[in-house]
Amino acid sequence: MPADEDPTGDAAVVRAVAELEDARDRFSLSVTALERQVARTFDWREWVRRKPGTALALAFGLGIFLGRRK
Repeated sequence: MPADEDPTGDAAVVRAVAELEDARDRFSLSVTALERQVARTFDWREWVRRKPGTALALAFGLGIFLGRRK
């Protein structure tokens, strides 16, 4: 075995690569979950589904405001 080869070095590299891949997968899942949450938060249909009374009141108020404008 040459002097510059470390038998434990290969295992450490393999372990480091596996840890990086695992971290990348977890990060990807976190980003996907965050994207879904943001999309759900800003989706007006979801907002109306969760708060129908507030949505109706806002629509009514906006209708009055736009109807009186001239």
